[in-house]
Amino acid sequence: MSGSKQEEDRKGSNQWREFFWNPRTHELLGRTATSWGLILLFYLFFYLFLAGMFALTMYIMLLTLDDYKPTWQDRLETPGMMIRPKGDQLEISFSVSDTESWDGFVSNLNNFLSPYNDSFQVQTNDNCPPDQYFIQEDSGEVRNNPKRSCQFNRTTLEDCSGLLDRFYGYSRGQPCILIKLNRVIGMLPGKDRQSPYVTCGAKREDSDKIGPVVYFPPNGTFNLMYYPYYGKKAQVNYTQPLVAVKFLNASLNTDINIECKINSNTLEAGSERDKFAGRVSFKLRINEK
Repeated sequence: MSGSKQEEDRKGSNQWREFFWNPRTHELLGRTATSWGLILLFYLFFYLFLAGMFALTMYIMLLTLDDYKPTWQDRLETPGMMIRPKGDQLEISFSVSDTESWDGFVSNLNNFLSPYNDSFQVQTNDNCPPDQYFIQEDSGEVRNNPKRSCQFNRTTLEDCSGLLDRFYGYSRGQPCILIKLNRVIGMLPGKDRQSPYVTCGAKREDSDKIGPVVYFPPNGTFNLMYYPYYGKKAQVNYTQPLVAVKFLNASLNTDINIECKINSNTLEAGSERDKFAGRVSFKLRINEK
């Protein structure tokens, strides 16, 4: 019995060795060198064909792209808004008597507004006529690049510029909040020489807490001369317009839920389904101590 078992094991081992390499037929893993060569040649051409198809597809797609303007835009028709200074989750909370609580907000505003200094704007941008679009179309296939931009001077923000009051009102409990509209290439946010403007108000439950507010520039407008926007690469010196809101007598020691929204005769009002289109909500809390 033991001899028969050893003979069967030897026979099985020989079969595996012959399957891996058969010296009589010169087959490796059951195939001759010619067979292996044909298979490798087939897969070589097959994968070269796939790589060529992928490269051709990418080349054709890249031909449809424009370096200066996106072929397709999936952004909202009504752009979103954002505030400065940056608070924790859109919350501006500080104590008037505690300078450390608002010193970060002041530094944030100083850094954000540094490109808006009048001296820099005069050197890089144009003094444009207000209340009309600054159109700079290309001439056929000839690119009108780089495109020029209109000046937005820091002094336009007056009491919220950080020049008249280097603490932006935070030391007196009258904080300034800057609002910017997200950039959308080619957007025309107004017609009939009517610029879009910002209005801010408290949510219904906090309507008696917000007190009077004042806007800079007057009426909180994003002047038409800053539009259309042609993109970062085409309009390298573009300065985004701002609106500053100064809260003159907001209630102390309480949370105030505030919403600012854009008003325009061309942009659709944001719906309740998309609460970020054309508006921004944030919480303001001014503590006395």
